[in-house]
Amino acid sequence: MHIEHVDLLAIERKLYDIPRGMERFEEYLRTMVNDKGDDVDLMPLLTMNPMGREHVAERVDEWIALGAEQIAAAAVQEAAQNSATINAKFKHGLVVADDVRGGWTNRYTTEANRFNSDAKDILKRPWMSTILWVSAMPDLDYLRREVMATVFRTEYVLQHEPSKTLRDIMRQEGYAMAMAGMSPHLDEDDIAYSRDVLQPYIESNEYPVIFAAMYGDSAARLLGYEPLGLSERAGFALGLVDVLAEKERAQMLNQDNKAPRFRR
Repeated sequence: MHIEHVDLLAIERKLYDIPRGMERFEEYLRTMVNDKGDDVDLMPLLTMNPMGREHVAERVDEWIALGAEQIAAAAVQEAAQNSATINAKFKHGLVVADDVRGGWTNRYTTEANRFNSDAKDILKRPWMSTILWVSAMPDLDYLRREVMATVFRTEYVLQHEPSKTLRDIMRQEGYAMAMAGMSPHLDEDDIAYSRDVLQPYIESNEYPVIFAAMYGDSAARLLGYEPLGLSERAGFALGLVDVLAEKERAQMLNQDNKAPRFRR
């Protein structure tokens, strides 16, 4: 898989230099569309808040100062090497999204769009977006993991049928996080509890159930869905634990197969 990282943070920052109002919004629209004006060219910018206030511009400045674009470009290439067998070309970009003071973007619903990913749709618009939330303090290690997870999530979608059930989505997200080197954020007791709670729903394809399972009670209540009694992002943590366990079993089996056999 060939991936070109496109520097978008400077473009976003330039838009925020324009005073809030229609002039900025119109420039935002002109920036996103292609030369013909009939389609979106810079897909990641759909997630930014074009009417963002000063706190968004400040966050963009912080990421730029840290060298976020360079780290992201390196992470993209590192992840792409593990997906070399996929014959596809993509562009990748960073976008800072406002989940603090803007009504433009809801973090949970924006992220949940990945649950319905389909290979055909992805290939029609070959962009990968890594979202940097205003609420998260800039951290380059966090950035690297998120970028790599974006790439590996795309790789997974291209190689599998669309994720429909809770089981499918947990595996998709677990794979992306495991390949990116992430660690579970819940302890063993919470993981065991979450597994028991989610077992009756594991084959569910109902969006409210999947949302509550993946994001936990706080997010479910925020959107008016019935909570299941789960911690924040419990489904993600459980999916990651299961994929890591599967990888460990595979490695042990591989080592056993390579071990020398002695005849008596």
